[in-house]
Amino acid sequence: MYQKLLKPLFFLMSPERAHYAAMDMLSFASSVPGVRWWMRKRSAKRNAGKEVTVAGLTFPNPVGLAAGFDKDARWLPALEMLGFGFVEIGTVTPRAQSGNPQPRLFRLVEDRGILNRMGFNNDGLYPAAGRLVRRPAGLVVGGNIGKNKITPNDKAVDDYLACVDALHAHVDYFVVNVSSPNTPGLRELQDKEPLAKLLRAVVERNANHPGNRPVFLKIAPDLTDGQLDDIVDIVIAEKVDGVVATNTTTSREGLQTSAEEVEDMGAGGVSGAPVRARSTEVVRYLATQSEGRFPIIGVGGIDGVEAAREKLEAGASLVQVYSGMIYEGPGLPARIVAGL
Repeated sequence: MYQKLLKPLFFLMSPERAHYAAMDMLSFASSVPGVRWWMRKRSAKRNAGKEVTVAGLTFPNPVGLAAGFDKDARWLPALEMLGFGFVEIGTVTPRAQSGNPQPRLFRLVEDRGILNRMGFNNDGLYPAAGRLVRRPAGLVVGGNIGKNKITPNDKAVDDYLACVDALHAHVDYFVVNVSSPNTPGLRELQDKEPLAKLLRAVVERNANHPGNRPVFLKIAPDLTDGQLDDIVDIVIAEKVDGVVATNTTTSREGLQTSAEEVEDMGAGGVSGAPVRARSTEVVRYLATQSEGRFPIIGVGGIDGVEAAREKLEAGASLVQVYSGMIYEGPGLPARIVAGL
């Protein structure tokens, strides 16, 4: 149904409008009496024997939804209904911000990819926290946190700590996002000294709250081997629980979409199939260099069972999908879980 009817319809819309239209449809479906119950029952059967324990958390299955899809925790009941083992909301910033001007989301259809420069558009901490109070029981939810665009890097720590304080009671784990290419200067926080300082502060603040939450670091796929070595050292030294690898790439290498068309789209990070190979390389490199001392959540180009298994065999403990949902539809997580 998705491939033959809904996908062609959605692809007539702008990507951002299509996203909200699709989620409105799923939300309506999840509110119909009996539908969500039936879908959850199917998921429970599919999840039998596929539980995974990572960083002290038990996930019903290893397939999650990456941050950026449900920035404000609006659609958790509908997403749970699809069979995700966990959902990562955000990126959430302390204050609401509108993000970059539209259009800011583009399909790379020939590449089965997405180019975005959303710019951390979100409602801010407190609306998200309010929605999380009503999150579905039993769903594992992560909080992906970042800094506001107007916050200078030397004050960035304050933004991340504000996120930890406001969301701690409402999420199961945190992801420190310093790797989006769409907030000016954000990736500078991946440099060794500022990153160590930031992570140390987040880990310490997290520990001050009752019920310690695992803390993950989300990194870019564009880091050099030397920078990845630094990541390994910092994660171990600062007692960070794990790494999410990877975010979107600024590279345009190897795209099938014409260079002129991509140039017209403008700046932004590329996700989906174009980043699959590189994100797997990063997962494998981190797993090897760390000798398995911390878990890795693999993200990038996961649009089916084969791509998910590739990440797991490279050393990931969990995987997340994002762009694959646009091309494969809402049945994707269930198909991957069943295939694994």
